[in-house]
Amino acid sequence: MAQSPALTLKKVKDYADWKLFVFLVLFMDVKLAAKVLAIVLIFILQPQFRPRINFKNPRLPLFYPLIIVAALTSWLFNLHNPPHYVSVFLTGMAFWIICLACSHQLKREIEEKDTALIHRTLLLFFLLNAAVSILNLAAIVWEIKALNPYLYQGQYQKYFISTGDFIKGLTFDTSTTNAFINAFGMVYFLQRKNGWMFVLCTAVMLLTASNFTNILLLAVLALLFAFRTDKNQKSFIVIFFCMLCVFMGKVSPQNNSYVFNVVEHILGNDSKTTIQPDTSQQLPVYLRPDKSLTPDERRQKTAYLYLDSINRAKTDSLNAVRSVKPVGNAAIPFIPKPNLNAEPYQERKFTDGEQNLLLAFIAAHQAQLPVSGKPYQDSRLPGKAESWLQTVHYLKQHPAKMIVGAGLGNFSSKLAFRTTNLKFTGGWPQKYIYIHPDFLKNHLDLYLNFFSKKPGLHSLSNSPYSTYDQMLGEYGIIGLLLFVVTYLGYFFKHYKKLTYGLPILLLMTAAFTSDYWFEQLSILVLFELMLFLDIKEHQPVVKAPVALPCYQAEKEQPNPLAYGW
Repeated sequence: MAQSPALTLKKVKDYADWKLFVFLVLFMDVKLAAKVLAIVLIFILQPQFRPRINFKNPRLPLFYPLIIVAALTSWLFNLHNPPHYVSVFLTGMAFWIICLACSHQLKREIEEKDTALIHRTLLLFFLLNAAVSILNLAAIVWEIKALNPYLYQGQYQKYFISTGDFIKGLTFDTSTTNAFINAFGMVYFLQRKNGWMFVLCTAVMLLTASNFTNILLLAVLALLFAFRTDKNQKSFIVIFFCMLCVFMGKVSPQNNSYVFNVVEHILGNDSKTTIQPDTSQQLPVYLRPDKSLTPDERRQKTAYLYLDSINRAKTDSLNAVRSVKPVGNAAIPFIPKPNLNAEPYQERKFTDGEQNLLLAFIAAHQAQLPVSGKPYQDSRLPGKAESWLQTVHYLKQHPAKMIVGAGLGNFSSKLAFRTTNLKFTGGWPQKYIYIHPDFLKNHLDLYLNFFSKKPGLHSLSNSPYSTYDQMLGEYGIIGLLLFVVTYLGYFFKHYKKLTYGLPILLLMTAAFTSDYWFEQLSILVLFELMLFLDIKEHQPVVKAPVALPCYQAEKEQPNPLAYGW
């Protein structure tokens, strides 16, 4: 007998926590408007917010309220900032308040809902993210008409080694974000013994081609293999290793070569070279609009296009002749192979719009840029390591800022990059552009030095983004200690109770070296949700209270820590 529509709808409604699902999908979207909408909706549905701080046994990480206090303290010590810094400071404070509000709502949802409901919600989230990621790959395959875009060198190597950058998943954020989401999913489903979802998350994670995430996963899964897995789980870890080898060896061998080249470069086994700036910083004449050309350049463009059309016609005619290859008295179709030495199969010799914007900025501020204003001198250290040296050197030169830092948005943060309006991490109003001199001469200069030059330097290892660097540079030693003690320490103190939460915590601790994740407002939501859930599942069972007489029950007071810290 068929089920009634009402009964089916009830099953769908009861299958997952749809409120939490919608919140995750919206909040993890790259667009800030979607994140704000998610916060507004969740507070409309769950309006209670009565924070009460308990330092002895905090309900939430004390990091959020304390870092807001640290930001205010740093601002008081740096009152010499220009008037329009107010908009920068308020924006930065808004990010911390959003983080705090999000953490509170996640904790409430975990406390009030059944854990099985949350697990099914997470399953749906990972399935949807995998589906979108596969669609990302399918769109690329459809565009280039080749099954393996990781080996496709056409379109000036638009894809090829950079194909993983286009596998952005449900968040439409960077591929690194998608890689960490699936890395969390791999650990989560491995510990919960869901083999099919482990393999699915592994496949999507590999598609992002994030070498950094691969290295972290190898380390974490090796620890799990040795200490915290049974035979079935160990077999799936072996499956991951085999999939990784196939991907690096057959699907995307250039990524394998890239990793070895980077390691050799750091160890000093390659020859040290000086990379001169690209002499063709302007677009070729034949690609520039006519209105930007001189009369001589227009004639050059016309001649080039004419000769190019003749060569193309000759090539088409020759291919037509070669399309039928005689074999005895018969003929079979013959498809000529592309010439991989031709220009469309090589890296672009000219810069794109974003890179030209950086080059124009360097030209306008060359005297203030001690590194990027000069020809790029190859260094053994990656840019991320050099950024740490910059921060330490800066604090040594400014001992007064060693305790409270340079101030919010003044040295190392997503906000500092955003307010330049150079389109690093989103736009910023032109009339409110703000660049602190300390940021200009340090991390911004370093970023420009790598990302305005050849595409091979545009890598995660050369980006100065790091949460640890942000805490130390902008909030000083106080900020770094608050982060380690009141945020990471909040979760590590439960290490004996954690199952999938502990390896995810280790992954996140390492991931903080790769980006400004609090300002990114993405994977930390998933991280905190999973950790809160794991902690709840392994809390000691509290026996139900014995019923009291009416006159005693009236004297009972409500829990003062409800929905607070």
